[in-house]
Amino acid sequence: MRIFKINATQVSEHDTLDAFAQPGACGDGYLWISLTRDEFAASLPEVQDCLQALCGTQLVDLHVVDLLNDQLPSQYDYTSQYDVLVFRRLAAGNGGTSTIGSENGGAPMAGPPVLRRIDTRPVGFAVFERVLLSVHPQDGAVRDALAAKLMAANLPSGAPAIDTRATTTRLPTSPSDLMLRVVNQMVDGYLALRRDLTRQLDHWQAELIDPKSRFTNWGALMQSRQALRHLDEICDDQRGAVQDWIDSLETLPEPQNAVEAREHELLLVRGRDVLEHIQRVAHHVRRLEENAETAVQMHFNIQSHRTNDIMRVLTVLTAVFLPLNLIAGIFGMNFENVPLLHKADGFWIAMGSMGLIAVALVMVFWRKRYLAAATK
Repeated sequence: MRIFKINATQVSEHDTLDAFAQPGACGDGYLWISLTRDEFAASLPEVQDCLQALCGTQLVDLHVVDLLNDQLPSQYDYTSQYDVLVFRRLAAGNGGTSTIGSENGGAPMAGPPVLRRIDTRPVGFAVFERVLLSVHPQDGAVRDALAAKLMAANLPSGAPAIDTRATTTRLPTSPSDLMLRVVNQMVDGYLALRRDLTRQLDHWQAELIDPKSRFTNWGALMQSRQALRHLDEICDDQRGAVQDWIDSLETLPEPQNAVEAREHELLLVRGRDVLEHIQRVAHHVRRLEENAETAVQMHFNIQSHRTNDIMRVLTVLTAVFLPLNLIAGIFGMNFENVPLLHKADGFWIAMGSMGLIAVALVMVFWRKRYLAAATK
């Protein structure tokens, strides 16, 4: 468990929730409680007591179940006092088995190393007015990365006041702002994998298109296409969840002052930015899937063209030897009087005629370009 108290200029980390189990303990800031699923299950009563003291409410049982569910797709829900967003992250895993597709109840998918490293486990957020509760997978990589950024942006004690706009860009101004930053970091985590994914599929495309190579990785290619399709579905769920959250934010009452209006506008801008990043990821996934499908079609077209060339050469050879077989069959008939059969030079006349016919047919087929592909 990691606990951060955040205000306009300072970020401080605390070890326990004991100091915040009373009303007004956050002061003019807010609290970020970040736990893994095991930690959330073990410390649920303590977390509920802290939420009751700071926010005057507790998590609904169904939302607790959603936050503990490791297979839940991206979705959004809300109550009158807090919002719940479950977001499946797209991040580089530890190199084990991919979790792509496991949300549908199937077994984890094997495949090429690049796709096996993509981790799509969900991260849950409960957004209160003064508290952000986030529940992460066991590694907590996203949480630790953002926590390091927050601590790096922390202003030292006694530092002179700086421009409020610059401070806003350094530290999140509200739990909703912090939640959007975590989500944005999870989406951007996939962007780092695009190069490896593109390189892997480009390598397969080169093998598929090369007529001299024999492509044998059909199982891995099919699994990759299935994984990309699952990624596309995950991106659709992500986009739907974030869009629902933005829609709910737009339905809130108009802010009463300029500061609240500015904060509300920044939340909408950041939310649309996250949505644009998700759409970019989805576009890239669809493009990779289309490229893989195009490469497979080109492979079979090349193989079909190659088979047609071979059959054309065999047909030309058959056409060349057909009249020669006819001549050999005629002179092989069992008749007493066959022209040239009893002449001393009859054999050479027949062989010369067969040779001339063969050369003439080859020249005719050459002029008609029936043998052009075979000579390349």
